[in-house]
Amino acid sequence: MMKSVLALVVLCGVAFAFTEVEYQSSFTSWMQIHKKSYHHDEFLVRFRTFKANLDFIHSHNKKNASFTVAMNKFGDLSVEEFSKIYLGTKYTATGVTVVQSAPQALPASWNWNSKGAVTPIKNQQQCGSCWSFSTTGSTEGCHQIKNKKLVSLSEQNLMDCSTSQGNQGCNGGLMTQAMDYIISNKGIDTEASYPYTAQDGTCHYDPKHSGATLKSYTNVNQGDENDLQSKVYLGPTSVAIDASQSSFQFYNSGVYSDPSCSTSQLDHGVLAVGWGVDSGADYWIVKNSWGTDWGLNGFIWMARNDGNMCGIATMATLPHC
Repeated sequence: MMKSVLALVVLCGVAFAFTEVEYQSSFTSWMQIHKKSYHHDEFLVRFRTFKANLDFIHSHNKKNASFTVAMNKFGDLSVEEFSKIYLGTKYTATGVTVVQSAPQALPASWNWNSKGAVTPIKNQQQCGSCWSFSTTGSTEGCHQIKNKKLVSLSEQNLMDCSTSQGNQGCNGGLMTQAMDYIISNKGIDTEASYPYTAQDGTCHYDPKHSGATLKSYTNVNQGDENDLQSKVYLGPTSVAIDASQSSFQFYNSGVYSDPSCSTSQLDHGVLAVGWGVDSGADYWIVKNSWGTDWGLNGFIWMARNDGNMCGIATMATLPHC
């Protein structure tokens, strides 16, 4: 019964203010669904945070926006706590301008996921290693397009071994620095041979288990979504975005567009795998690394041709195999 109460309150956009009993019932149900338990003092803090997030979700879904939000496994985290734990690409761009090159004659929609160049959704867990998942994603796509074989590659290899390039494991990193490692190392191990642990470890790359190599990479012209589209047409492309809004934390469906997003303060590495149009709204198909129980089964549709939404074209990189 409690699970149905949570679904009613969160998903149906009810038009009344929640009572304390309804808050408590929803939180208890949420805790059961996500197998959460707290000591007394922590319970009070998490309950207050959950209430604030539930209020945000309810308020947003009454606005008739282009996307919906919904309660998920991150419901007991404030946006500040969430950002500290899950966002790990630390990049500040300067002088970002939205300058569009001439558009190419490309298909109205494109999706590398349906073309077999994208591995299943992964889960970085409570570790700021998004940059490594973005890098494996674009490298996996590059390898598949060239060799017609999709191989899941090791994020842990990048976390443990690319520190000399400037990456810091669970404390963040950059996709270009991870690609520099793969190039100089002449390979990256497979996921099966070097599995993910969601914590920093000691480098133990083994060339016998290398699953892919890179020769170089090309950066997208800063802020140019037409150039990004031309790169995504060639293969899945690593992109950095601003994901620090509650609307992103609780994204559920639709075309994501939030005017609060920054085009220069970027904090999350994801993977652009295609594009499309929904009821006249252009969007990017973006693969995330928070599991299939977030967003559109792990993906998000991000607004395209909407002023470089969340900086999606500010720091984007296509690797070359």
